[in-house]
Amino acid sequence: MRAGKVRYLGASSMYAWQFMKALGIQRANGWATFVSMQNYYNLLYREEEREMLRLCESEGIGVTPWSPLGRGRLARPWSETPQSERAKNDPFAQKLYSKTVDLDKPVIDRVNEIAKKRGVPPSHIAMAWLLHKPVVTSPIVGATKPHHLDDAIAALSVKLSVEEIKQLEELYQPHPVSEAFA
Repeated sequence: MRAGKVRYLGASSMYAWQFMKALGIQRANGWATFVSMQNYYNLLYREEEREMLRLCESEGIGVTPWSPLGRGRLARPWSETPQSERAKNDPFAQKLYSKTVDLDKPVIDRVNEIAKKRGVPPSHIAMAWLLHKPVVTSPIVGATKPHHLDDAIAALSVKLSVEEIKQLEELYQPHPVSEAFA
């Protein structure tokens, strides 16, 4: 019997095999199923494309990525990364990004290159790329200032061309599984 205390159930940051196992347990017991996966996914970390996004798409589960701007790295030129107090004092960001500098810099540079050509902030480009993914229902925007929300909303009106998407994606190199998730 359902008590009606949970309307929607989501999961976060796990391997696809773990998520599928949880879905199987839910089905076997007739329990409410997950409707969303909150995972780490952005232009700097696309490992979720290997299995998790495909699993979510096939199961009809919406994806709500956290850190869509890579903790601000996709919102500014490389020379300004990291500049915020949070970035300077964020041990979790160090776990996520300290070992992938050589992989991340070309992607950040490309985002800024396209943003400059378009005359928009790089955050609009990075967010527009994420929003073009059909399985992404809503990125989790970590707004700490009002203009962060304005930027996220403005990104909705940016429609990237097929060529721009190709340019954004072509520089990505596979990343090691982050120790932050282990």
